[in-house]
Amino acid sequence: MQNTQIKNDPGLLSLALRLVVGWTYFSAFWRRTILADKLDPVVAGYIGEKFNHFLPHALGIKPIIQYLLENPDVLWLNMVIFTIIEGIVGLFILLGLFTRLMSIGVFGLAMGILLGSGWIGTTCLDEWQIGVLGIAAGFVLFLTGSGQYSLDNYLRKRNFSLTKKSWFTWLGSGVLPIKDRLFPKFVLIGSLCILGITLMTNQVFHGGLWGSLHNKSVKPKLEISNGTLDSDTVSFDVFRTEGVDVYGSWLIGIELLDAQNNAVVEYSQEALASLPETSIDNYYIAKIKPGQHSLLIPLGAKAKLQLPHEALATLPSGQYTLKLTDISGAFWTYDLRKP
Repeated sequence: MQNTQIKNDPGLLSLALRLVVGWTYFSAFWRRTILADKLDPVVAGYIGEKFNHFLPHALGIKPIIQYLLENPDVLWLNMVIFTIIEGIVGLFILLGLFTRLMSIGVFGLAMGILLGSGWIGTTCLDEWQIGVLGIAAGFVLFLTGSGQYSLDNYLRKRNFSLTKKSWFTWLGSGVLPIKDRLFPKFVLIGSLCILGITLMTNQVFHGGLWGSLHNKSVKPKLEISNGTLDSDTVSFDVFRTEGVDVYGSWLIGIELLDAQNNAVVEYSQEALASLPETSIDNYYIAKIKPGQHSLLIPLGAKAKLQLPHEALATLPSGQYTLKLTDISGAFWTYDLRKP
């Protein structure tokens, strides 16, 4: 009978899942603190910049992300806290200590990944898959707890006093104190809710159920707003909302076109690559900046560009079109009027 109980111990059967999920979250802490310093705002690879990439299409938590980006000190503190939580959750899941409490942590962390970055992924909907699988794994680990190879089990076998408390079963491991007739319904309802979250976010982020499939991580897209044109400067906000997150959009030309579509003012590739800092006022952590051969615009970056040009002084009043051109050939336009 004892052998049968061990074979059918759900915590033991989920051991591989527990170890992989635990390492997945603990490794985030390990990478950012031991293998590399990704929590230093002045070092390349700062996690805050990655967080900035989530901003354009985050679902439901966009105002929170924007607030953090507009307050870099608060953002840094939250990145540190988030990393510590990932480390604790991952380590405790690996060890099988307070497994059910940590599984709630897995669920919450995965939900944050899903809502923030579920739209990002150039080939396999990477972040969306990580998010929904993490949510499902957190729910399964809550149901099973951890089995024979865990600290929860060690504490129970040694009859530590805390394991005799009713709350330990809810926060650690053991048979959940849910009535037999209600338990299948609990599992079914929870599973259907997670499936609903999966299908809903798949549709919102990628059109995975009906309509046209879309992937916002393939081609760059810039949004232009708040443009003004006066006698010596053209000024506007530019915000990169789509495209690959691991490298920027390369802006190689800015033109001002008249009503006949003739370029009356041009900012060349070389001019953009040598823009002074005074011409770029960045809003967030991900910064628009001159590159070696172009103006570099990371995903999620937004800045006000103020571009002086001597030819603006002689332009007559009227309607003009601002045109921004990416190295890929893509371009974006915005209507301006000179008073």
